[in-house]
Amino acid sequence: MRLLVAPLEFKGTLTARQAAAAIDRGIHRARPGAETDLLPLADGGPGTVEAVLAAAGGTRVQTRVLGPLGRPTEATWALIRGPAGFSPTAVIEMAAASGLSLLSPEERDPRRASTFGTGQLIAAALGAGCRTLIIGAGGSATNDGGAGALSALGARLLDERGAPLPPGGAALRDLSRVELSSLDPRLRDSSLIVATDVAAPLLGPGGATCVFGPQKGAGAAALEELEAGLGNLARVVAAAVGRDDSGREGAGAAGGLAFGLAALGARIEPGFDLLADLCGLDRRIGAADLVISGEGRLDRQTRMGKGPWRLQLRARALGRPVVLFVGSLGEGAAEVGSEFQEIVPIGRPELAWDELRARASELLEDAALRWAERRQP
Repeated sequence: MRLLVAPLEFKGTLTARQAAAAIDRGIHRARPGAETDLLPLADGGPGTVEAVLAAAGGTRVQTRVLGPLGRPTEATWALIRGPAGFSPTAVIEMAAASGLSLLSPEERDPRRASTFGTGQLIAAALGAGCRTLIIGAGGSATNDGGAGALSALGARLLDERGAPLPPGGAALRDLSRVELSSLDPRLRDSSLIVATDVAAPLLGPGGATCVFGPQKGAGAAALEELEAGLGNLARVVAAAVGRDDSGREGAGAAGGLAFGLAALGARIEPGFDLLADLCGLDRRIGAADLVISGEGRLDRQTRMGKGPWRLQLRARALGRPVVLFVGSLGEGAAEVGSEFQEIVPIGRPELAWDELRARASELLEDAALRWAERRQP
């Protein structure tokens, strides 16, 4: 039996590459002769740069930017050189500059967190000569609708007195106008592609604030404030650019960063599909008898365009079953999990979170070992 081992990142614990290696070790401990094909994947969230570099090659570039709360941080992005005569392509993870992983749980506050550092990464890629930019929109600490990124790229977001808005989602309630005439001129001959890991719109019960705000630290009062701010941003931006992108699928990705970049003409595409095509996923599914994937958490958000969900849709179309290893199960996991051949939790209830995180590779390897032993003829 040929196995395609294609996990995504286990957020905060294992990269996709580390997860693939752990699963592979476990399988081979039980079945030394197993034939495996390792393909670390990403869906626009954390791990996107690593997955692209593994599939397409390229150069890692580090840029010093401001993190979500304004602290300097080193962010890594990928520069992929094309054929002679063509400008290079940049692959950027917004999470590297504006991600939740850059904050402690006590610091999480989408009312103040900004995507300014993501805009700085875009500017750095433009400065390196890139004219095609893929921006992975996932794993954010922010809910500012991309306002910070727009500011970093030269846009002016002003209140009714003409003063610049402070950073963060809460300030958007005071937005009166957006001036785009001072944008970085290099954007005019560039193509921006926002690779989203969810299909959420900007606003409403299924939008950026209501679905993802709580995990970023927003309580009930803050959620109301943030939703009002994004609604105001949508109205002001629509007046400035002559269209309303707030209802577009994926516009709510990364706290609405996708919406903000769409104001610059960016395309919004499912990140998983974009990266899957780059690494020839369908061909490798077709060459396998069974697909093994994994992610940190399975819950109702998985169905909103997350990588494991899109992977099983592709595998099903090709007649291949998918087994999913998961770190934890959340609300809606049973319903979503029924679409996979098998869900294999790797957590151990007797272990505290810190120990689970420290032993993630070992636990994943052991879970793969037990799974492979059960499947022995």
